Amino acid sequence: MPHASPEAPRNDARATSLMAQEAAEAPRVIADLLARNAGPARELAAELRHRPPRAVLTCARGSSDHAATYAKYLIETRLGLITASAAPSVSSVYGSSPDAGDVLALAISQSGASPDLVATAEAAKAGGARLVALVNAANSPLAAIADAELPLWAGPELSVAATKSYLAALAAVAQLVAAWSEDAALEAALADLPDRMTAAARQDWSACLEVFHDAQSLYVLGRGPGFAAAQEAALKFKETCGLHAEAFSAAEVRHGPMAIARDGFPVLVFAQDDQTREGVEALAAELAAAGARVLLAGGEAPGAIALPAIAADPLLQPILLAQAFYGMVERLARQRGFDPDRPPGLAKVTRTV
Repeated sequence: MPHASPEAPRNDARATSLMAQEAAEAPRVIADLLARNAGPARELAAELRHRPPRAVLTCARGSSDHAATYAKYLIETRLGLITASAAPSVSSVYGSSPDAGDVLALAISQSGASPDLVATAEAAKAGGARLVALVNAANSPLAAIADAELPLWAGPELSVAATKSYLAALAAVAQLVAAWSEDAALEAALADLPDRMTAAARQDWSACLEVFHDAQSLYVLGRGPGFAAAQEAALKFKETCGLHAEAFSAAEVRHGPMAIARDGFPVLVFAQDDQTREGVEALAAELAAAGARVLLAGGEAPGAIALPAIAADPLLQPILLAQAFYGMVERLARQRGFDPDRPPGLAKVTRTV
């Protein structure tokens, strides 16, 4: 079935898209962020250790909500604090302000301007939470109401599809958790992250292009912090390629979704070198044996097409997988006749209520 965007399709021979250019800026952005936020992250971490919150509430939409998924896994596994995602409509539509006393509200946003996100953050503060904003727009409404801010320092992001701001949000989360948990190994790994991101951006994921070119639907799977990368990849397939993609935890697939993952059904799987890898690889092998076309990044499995991945601290591998993925999906969008910078019906700042 042919694929065409309502916008004029890009010619693969022309200059790369804004999306590709901005994704390529991510290693520099993260290096800048890690340097600029080192002091503020340590100060905030010391305050959080002095007065530990009873829980963490994340406030985010879109790609930023995928960064919140990443935060959930890092905070719960490294700090043992229950971390849950706020439903913005509870405050923005229903007008409720749940009890958030002694809670850390972690609001993550590129624009900091969506009314429902701001309303959720305001309600959390009204309920007693301490509000920390990870935001790219310094003069945004969200930044104005925050008790503390960790800027993303990504600079202007003109492509509708967020790339460098999403990766910056992940790095900011990892930096805060490393400082908060006093994890020297993770802090050392973060110092190497920009160089590893540069290497990840150069990896060859072209095997995906043939598998996904004529696809109508696919799954993207991950587990633990890698589930955040799977969520982000599924969104990018939809918004840049007009391709229906669903993200699942690798633990969830056997609870129903696996029934249609056969007869050439495409599946992209992300794995990282932690306690989840063996199970993710086993699932990839099982899906391939059932007839699915499986591409596996960060692991190996019989019958699956292996995609290259950069070795790193397992908590940082999802950042590297997302960096490699962006280059591939931008190429796929143009190959399918879409303009990755201007997805039909979407705007850079989404003002949901």
